[in-house]
Amino acid sequence: MGKIIFIDVDGTLLDYENKLPASADIAIKEARKNGHHVYIWNIGLDGMIGGNGSYVKDKDTVVMYQLITLEQCKHIVDWCHSRNLEFYLESNNGLFTSKNFEEKGNPVIKVYCQRKGKENASEQTVCTVFSEMIYGGELYRDDCNKVSFILNSYQDHLDSIKEFPDLKPGTWGGADEIALFGDLGVKGIDKAHAIDELLKYLGASLEDTFAFGDAKVDIPMLEYCNVGVAVNSGGDEIKAMADYVTDDVDKDGIYKAFVHFGLIDDVLNLC
Repeated sequence: MGKIIFIDVDGTLLDYENKLPASADIAIKEARKNGHHVYIWNIGLDGMIGGNGSYVKDKDTVVMYQLITLEQCKHIVDWCHSRNLEFYLESNNGLFTSKNFEEKGNPVIKVYCQRKGKENASEQTVCTVFSEMIYGGELYRDDCNKVSFILNSYQDHLDSIKEFPDLKPGTWGGADEIALFGDLGVKGIDKAHAIDELLKYLGASLEDTFAFGDAKVDIPMLEYCNVGVAVNSGGDEIKAMADYVTDDVDKDGIYKAFVHFGLIDDVLNLC
């Protein structure tokens, strides 16, 4: 078995317009030709991992699947509605959003993209960043991996910790008090745990692993894998702890890192 590569999607593999750079596509195809295995969050190739680590699949085999229960989901939805928090539910069947998420989310998405250094951040909307969202769907669900909600204030996150002791609260879109979103996931689950479960299933060695990410939520997998790579447009926290920082996603960062670590040859002469 070759190396095992784990790649986050938003901001790492895809840019903030959900576009896959041609160089990244070539890098992945060349790496797989060279016998390496590529696992992308929420996208199936050799397999996929979803819900921040609650769902693990290798080819056609589901290795692990841990969900927020229907009762927990109802609790979250009702709590968000009671506090006028707009939210979306992440499941393997799609992203199901609250009624006013787009209206409330558009200015927040612009700030999020500005913080990521996106050149046309002022033009970004919920539709451009989350084009796959489903409006008007059932919100009391038994297939939910994670819930994200727009923070009216950081106090919403602090209150979620007290309200949901049976779940794992977090934030994203900014560090601590400047966070834009809160989220709630399955307790005891993160990306590192998912990778550990997959490696056990594969009988693979941790020494052969690479992880690529850009956000705080990716830090556990970068810490766990043998080599952790952050993209330059990522947050300061993840770049500080990464083993290697590569270029932005839209500046051929994935391709350049693959070449740097000898996973592929420089067929494009970019390095």
